[in-house]
Amino acid sequence: MFPSVFTDELHVEFMEALDTLASWGLKYVDLRSGVLGKDVDALSAEELGKVKAALGERGLAVGALESSLAKVHLPGPEVRAREEEKLEGIIRAADALECRLVRAFFYWQPGPEDAGQLAGRPDDLRLVLEAFAPIAERAKAAGLVLAFENCGVSTEEITAVLKALGEPRWGLAWDVANEWFTSKEAREDREGYVDALAQHTRLVHVKAQGAAPALGETIPYDEILQALSVHGLKGPVSVETHNPDPNTTSIDQSRATLEAVRRVWPSAAPGMAKKPEDASKQVVRDYEPVRFVVVGLGMGRIRAKEIQKTPGTELVGVCDINEERARMTGEELGVPYSTDLREWLERPEVEVVHVLTESGNHGKVAVQALEAGKHVLTTKPMDVSLEACDRMIRAAEQRDLLLAVDLEMRFHSGLLSLRKLVQEGRLGRVLGAQISLKVQRTMEYFHSNNGWRGTIALDGGGVMSNQCVHHIDQARYVLGVPEEVRCDIWTQNHEIEGEDLASALWRYPDGTVVNLFATTCYPQDTWYFQIDIYGMQGAVSQAVGGPFQQAMERYFVDGVWVDDLPEREVSPWLNAMDNFADALRTSAPLVCSGRDGRRTQSLLAAMYESGRGNKGWVKVRPEVP
Repeated sequence: MFPSVFTDELHVEFMEALDTLASWGLKYVDLRSGVLGKDVDALSAEELGKVKAALGERGLAVGALESSLAKVHLPGPEVRAREEEKLEGIIRAADALECRLVRAFFYWQPGPEDAGQLAGRPDDLRLVLEAFAPIAERAKAAGLVLAFENCGVSTEEITAVLKALGEPRWGLAWDVANEWFTSKEAREDREGYVDALAQHTRLVHVKAQGAAPALGETIPYDEILQALSVHGLKGPVSVETHNPDPNTTSIDQSRATLEAVRRVWPSAAPGMAKKPEDASKQVVRDYEPVRFVVVGLGMGRIRAKEIQKTPGTELVGVCDINEERARMTGEELGVPYSTDLREWLERPEVEVVHVLTESGNHGKVAVQALEAGKHVLTTKPMDVSLEACDRMIRAAEQRDLLLAVDLEMRFHSGLLSLRKLVQEGRLGRVLGAQISLKVQRTMEYFHSNNGWRGTIALDGGGVMSNQCVHHIDQARYVLGVPEEVRCDIWTQNHEIEGEDLASALWRYPDGTVVNLFATTCYPQDTWYFQIDIYGMQGAVSQAVGGPFQQAMERYFVDGVWVDDLPEREVSPWLNAMDNFADALRTSAPLVCSGRDGRRTQSLLAAMYESGRGNKGWVKVRPEVP
């Protein structure tokens, strides 16, 4: 999944549009019309060569060919012949520009009296399929991936056509704004509506209306992009601006829409578990809000937005060494920004520093903040070395300051319910567990943000320390710290210092064994996670991503498999910031204190010691020496 912009939405000459879009840091553009003065499907082989060269000179590639193929209503033979000729032009462009993803239609563009009716009219559906058959067969033979847009047709009608065509690679070109504000399903069951469409989506269109806050009511693109990420969208999230403001240039409006998309881009670990139930969202904190500054505005931008939505917390500022990123986040959230942490440490109104820098700098920033008298909440992992974790813990305890680690899954109902089952003995004596995480990370991911990911110094390693740390902590939180571990690691398919494949065993004093497998080499762009725990009397299985289009939880208790528990455990806190504020104001317990965060890091450290040195079984040392 990647951002892109329609070149013709800038309403300037094609080469100027490419220069502008490249200057915005884009890697992909969508082509429709105005390409050397023509529609993309009308370009000759020579012209396509010029387009290919122009893209290459600017480091750009094509995200999608946005054609009008078959955007006519049940046409006769003459029009169908014209559309089949258009398809040949699309295939020519797809070959030359190395892009197989094509936005298309399917000969159903009815008037108002028939709008939205195709799914319930088998005779009309048969006529559509018969007319479209030559295009479908030729497109399949050419290896095109067709994505049908909900323009003139409903998403329900597109779903019916996709089912009838039976081509699993094809799907929806989801123009979200086209039916969001009028859809009954979107209003009454937003989560279900989004999830159902995300399963079929191959590319997304984002218009200024609904995305740019200055234009009025906005669409929750953060939720939509998160769902698309869970379902492994590989195509573009394309800005199709449709500028509605005559006082704003199309270039400025397109830039504003693109930035709106970038602001809500999902985190790296989507859909790991069910979130807390709605009941827990109705919390009220009647104390003076705890004042946070967020340092590091990659993932930190998302956390800063959460702080503004969390009762009992207040965002007073943001900080990042990248001045542009600091400015954009500060302006978006309406708070002061800076590139210098010291400025915030000198301000008396700042109570908590939330550290979201590169992992290898967590300890450095945290100790600096603690020495200035500020409480510290750091993201996962606590740091890449136990020595840095110990310095953080000592710095906090010597000054009687709070130190905590944001391991967000500890606030999710699925994990809490699983932990309660084990603690109450509902599974009997636990014998074993199996954990697997399969995700895809490209070299573009590792090269971004100055290339810190996948390095030992700043990322701690690879898939275990960055992606799988969530699930390492999950198993540790449920089962406790093992006595010893052994691990094998490989760098299988990436040019990085850390590992992209890991396999480990954990052994507990009572005989429990945990098997862990993690990779960033999976062919689907997804977050495919599974955990199975079994004991003498029961078992639990949870999965999300990959082939599981919806999160799955199953429990074998009292001799039967059930989909849910009669009583689910729900966190009294919304997130780590809520918990931290409550701990600071009311002395509530920290869900993950600094010492507890170190225990998870001790597991990582022991696995790396085993894997990097081929040392076999290594003792885990969870406590501060």
